[in-house]
Parts: sequence; structure tokens; C-alpha cells
Amino acid sequence: MTTALDHLEPALSVRQVLTLERVLAGEPEVVAGAAQLDRAVRWVHVAEAPDVGVMLTGGEMVLTTGVLLAGDEGAQAEYIQSLHRAEAAAVVLGLGRAFPAPPDVMRRAAERCGLPMVVLHRPFPFAELTEEVQSRLVRRKFAAVSLSEAVRTSLTGLITAGAPLQRLLDDVAQHSACPVVVTNLAHRVLATAGERPAVDDVLRDWERIARQAGGSEGDGWIRAELGGRGERWGQILLCGYRGDTATGRLLADRAAEALVLHRMLAGNSAHTWEEQSAQSLLTDLVSGVVPARQLLPRARAAGLPVNRRTFVPLVVRDGDPAELDRVLRLLGLPGIVAELADGATAVLLSLARDQDAAVLTANFAARLTETVVAAADPRTDWDDVPAGMREARHVADAVASGVLDLPAVVRLKDVHLRGLIRLLRDDPQVQSFAERELDGLLRGAGEGLLAVLRTYLATGRNKSRTAQLHHVSRPALYRRLEAIQTRLGVDLDDFEQAASVHIALLAHDAQQG
Repeated sequence: MTTALDHLEPALSVRQVLTLERVLAGEPEVVAGAAQLDRAVRWVHVAEAPDVGVMLTGGEMVLTTGVLLAGDEGAQAEYIQSLHRAEAAAVVLGLGRAFPAPPDVMRRAAERCGLPMVVLHRPFPFAELTEEVQSRLVRRKFAAVSLSEAVRTSLTGLITAGAPLQRLLDDVAQHSACPVVVTNLAHRVLATAGERPAVDDVLRDWERIARQAGGSEGDGWIRAELGGRGERWGQILLCGYRGDTATGRLLADRAAEALVLHRMLAGNSAHTWEEQSAQSLLTDLVSGVVPARQLLPRARAAGLPVNRRTFVPLVVRDGDPAELDRVLRLLGLPGIVAELADGATAVLLSLARDQDAAVLTANFAARLTETVVAAADPRTDWDDVPAGMREARHVADAVASGVLDLPAVVRLKDVHLRGLIRLLRDDPQVQSFAERELDGLLRGAGEGLLAVLRTYLATGRNKSRTAQLHHVSRPALYRRLEAIQTRLGVDLDDFEQAASVHIALLAHDAQQG
């Protein structure tokens, strides 16, 4: 892969050269091409030959006294034309015996060509300027090579150590001192790094900014393509890089090399980073650690419509994220999908306000097989989405613990008491109640009896069904039920006592889950 280092021009601009102390001593005056002073000076060349253009390769600042051009206006105009054709950075004319004043012919020709022309009003040893600029360029070249190797060594070390994508991007952001953004070809943000306020500023109006910066580099926006074997699948951007463009391009290309290598070694598909981006966003929404308002720029940059929308939080048990994403695309439903812990997958739908959320959610669930879709009530305020995601997660957890005869889309009202217990499972008083009620079965060899009790209560205290499910005779079941009652000190034929034990068992199972 060709990198920025391979074609790095560690240049100074014409403007920067003119601010050097030794140059200022010559009282420089820009007499033409003032709009082109940001041109890069790759080298300084002292030449008096009229045909100096044939000796140049581009980017040179040519120093001359014009001694061989004096008195020949045609040669003066051709001299400027030859520098323009050779793509010289600028011409510096030392005023003196040959030209006591700026020659109009050269000045007009330089203005037409857009070639910066500078005259020095005081005698100036060209050797001093050459020495100063060349030494600065060499130092910049050395610094660029050192930076390149430092970045390469750092990123390679992280990849070798198995660091995740985010760690690599954090390292790139540290080297570049600006926000770093990785996108797919549709400009959707896959990952970011850098100081959070600065990143949020970039993401706040991402769609417009990304497309505006996508065609050219400017204002510190440096980009490098991600891909290999003739296939592009994304890009990395340095947003607002404050160093020179060549060094920024070097950093971006070094980062791109590392990201491509990281993907190759991990054996990931092009969609994996999109999944990681969605997972990070939805995990933060579910946890509530990051305020929803701070997550809004990330959601918008990830391609989720957020303005005047109805949000439907869903959690699917035992669902394949890739399959769920495929179903969303098939139905044309905007949303993001991410795998959570314990085999659960979160889905956040973003629907237009005039769409029927209940019908569309049911259509989504109908496309899935052998899965349970837990849903929270729709939210029209983004700030309410985290609570909705947690509600859907609670419903999914309650379903996982054994609720029977459920609709295709399960909501909090469908899980009744079990759902309430799931919501209260972390309450210390509920935990204490469960321990107290079940103490006789939680100690010693009571685990087998606990399973019998769970089945007995779940079947509505149906002894025949319980015996059948545990593959024991009815007399054997009676003996176990008597042992349970003795250990707990309760009468399971008494509704209130049985209900108390049932609630305690639901709380115990919820805490274990």
C-alpha cells in the first residue's frame, strides 16, 4: 500500500519562508501572486540562468538577481513563464545593480500566472536563506520519519497485543490531537475517538459536514481510504487536524494501514464495525450511564433518524443480530440492532410519527421464528429511550424465566407478577424476603426440592402434572411436597402461604438470572 510517507513533501509555505528572521532582514515585498503564498516550498534553488525552468521539478523557490535578464523584456517574460511551467513555488528577486526597482514585465507576467514574486529591497546573501530553509526542511523530514515510525510501532504493538478497534483509534487521536472518525462508504459513523466534547461537536451536524469534507481536504480534514484488493469499504478522517497537511496525511495513512491489518487478522467482515458501533450505542442506552442527550449525536451519525420520530425499544431472546438486521431491511424499518449479554439482542426502531408502531412491531415479530420479542411502549422523546430499553430488557428477562402462553410481542403487562418481580429484583428488601421465605430449601440438600416446588407452583399446584414432569409417582411427589412444607414451615394448601412462597421463588430466580 502506498502511504503518505512515500510521497511526503515536508514543505514550508512561501508565507512561512517570508517570515523567517533572515528573510525579514532583506525587507521582502510581495509584488505579485499574493493569493498563492500558501504554496509549498519543497526546496530553495539559486539560479541566474534564463532557462532555469528546465532544471526544476516543482515546488522550488528560485532566488535570482536577474543579472542575465536586465534590458531584455522578452527574456524577462519568458523567465516567468518557464518557472510557471515548471510549477515553481515562487521567485525571489534581489534588487540591486540589475534591477534597482521591481521590473513591471516580470511582475505582470507573474500576476497573470499566479506565481508569487517577491523582491528584496536590501542586499541579502542568498546562501544564508538557502542554508536556513534547507536545514528546516531536513529537520521536518526527519521529524516526519520519526513520527511515522512512532505511529507504526505503537499501532503494530497494539494489534499484536490483540487490542480492540477503539484502543487503536484512541492512539491515533492522541498522536493527531484531534477527533478521529471511521465511517462506511455511506458516511455512517462506525467508531470515534478523541476528546468527547470535540467529537460531539463533529457529530452534531455530521451528515452535512461529512459530505462537505468528503470531496476534498481542507480546514484540517484529512482522510484515508480503508480497503484492500481493489475494494473500498470505509474511510478514516482526522477532523480539524492543526498540523501541516502532509503530516496529517501521513498519520491518516498510517492509521488506515493499521485498521486494515486489524480487520484482516481478526477475520472480520465489513459489517462487523457497524455492529460494534450499534452495540456500543445501545449498550450505553440500556445502561443509562451516559445521558441520552449526549448519545443523540452518535445515533444521528450512525444513520438513525432522530427528528420527530417514534422510538420502539425491543429486546429479542435468542435472536441472531444478522437475521434481525436482515428482517429490518426487508420490511424497510429504520433501526439499529446490537447483541447484548446473556443471549439477548436489542433492537431500536425509529418510525415516522404517522406510522402505527404496534402493527409494524407485530409485522417484525411475525417474521421471526422460535424467538420472543419483548417490547416497551413507544417513546416520542429521545430522553425516554433509555428507560424504554431497560423496560424491554426486563420483559425479556421475565420471559426467559418461564412465562407460558405469550403473545408474539410481549409487553410488561403480559408478564404480570413475574415482570414486577424482575423490576424489583435488586431491591434489598425483596432479596431479604426471598432468602427468609426459602431459607429451608436454600440450605443443605434442598436444591432438588426447590425444583419440585418451582414446577408445582408454575402448574397452579397441579400434583398430577408436577409428578409427570418430574417422572415420579404421585406417592413419591406427596412425600417431596411434605418435605418441602416441613423445611419451609408452611402449608401449601393455604392460598396466602403458597402465594408468599411463590413470590419469594420468583424473586430468587430473578436474582439468580
